[in-house]
Amino acid sequence: MKYNFLGNTGVLVSEICFGTMTFGGSEEGIWGNIGRLQQQEVNLMMKTVVDAGINFIDTANVYSFGKSEELLGQSIMDLGLNRNSLIIATKVRGRMSKDVNDVGLSRLNIFQSVDASLKRLQLDHIDLLYVHGADLFTPIEETVRALNDIVLTGKVRYIAICNWPAWMVMKAQGIADKNGWNKFVGLQYFYSLSGRDIEREIVPLAADQNLAIFPWSPLAGGFLSGKYTRNNATPGDGRREKFDFPPINKEKAYDIIDVLGDISKAHNVSVAQVALAWVRLQKGVTSTIIGAKTIDQLNDNLKSTDITLSTDELKKIDEVSTLPKEYPSWMVERQMGDRFIKQ
Repeated sequence: MKYNFLGNTGVLVSEICFGTMTFGGSEEGIWGNIGRLQQQEVNLMMKTVVDAGINFIDTANVYSFGKSEELLGQSIMDLGLNRNSLIIATKVRGRMSKDVNDVGLSRLNIFQSVDASLKRLQLDHIDLLYVHGADLFTPIEETVRALNDIVLTGKVRYIAICNWPAWMVMKAQGIADKNGWNKFVGLQYFYSLSGRDIEREIVPLAADQNLAIFPWSPLAGGFLSGKYTRNNATPGDGRREKFDFPPINKEKAYDIIDVLGDISKAHNVSVAQVALAWVRLQKGVTSTIIGAKTIDQLNDNLKSTDITLSTDELKKIDEVSTLPKEYPSWMVERQMGDRFIKQ
């Protein structure tokens, strides 16, 4: 397992991050429908990922309404894992009950959510706390100050962002910089061969601000796992059968799968491994978040770190999946044509 620095910090995280959305299970909400693994299965998964060298574990308070955090925390205890060798990430923002304030990025909810997550995880601190999405009702300054203050309590080590527009990220960083507060160190965003949208604004932002990028759903909700094809659009056992998310252009995705299929046969590996390898090899990517419903899926995904794609293979993948140019990016590219240095 290789390790990369967590943004502008001295912390090293494994190039694969283990996501725990499949832990738990609930009758309520979209996150509960995805989870199903219980303690014995969770312990087996955790032992497998730690033995593989993964030190970065991702969960969220809303995954199965706290059950994912509970199972993760108990597995650390059951397996006797060295807590100080693990980088545990969780999130705040999503609604956790019918209480009107049990949601969002207010100072109130951030502090209450962190305390609740620590209790479920059976930990005394969270290594990386994400804001799980935007809260347009709470001023960004209130959120950024609350995150700074929660770090100062010692309950959180670092802070990061999921799913914010680029302008909001930069506004938050500017507010933190101006006030001498703790700044965000990483960005968790949907990034896959059928969802390369972050290459427009988020990837350049991350490079400019030295922020780590953690792709979620690198297999596009399982669509790039290899089980979906034009001739088998509904295999019956995929996550998208119940939760068709994230949204993608499926016709374009089928074209991508055709190319991945040829490459996977040449390497004698699965389509999923090739798709994961592509994400891992992209500029700015620090750690790719993978999840699994079974131990076989997990072991297959872990093997993606062994794959090296040739220049020709990367070119073929890029050609079938590349984003169309949009304004103003095409104008910037055009106008930069007159900026050259004589040799």
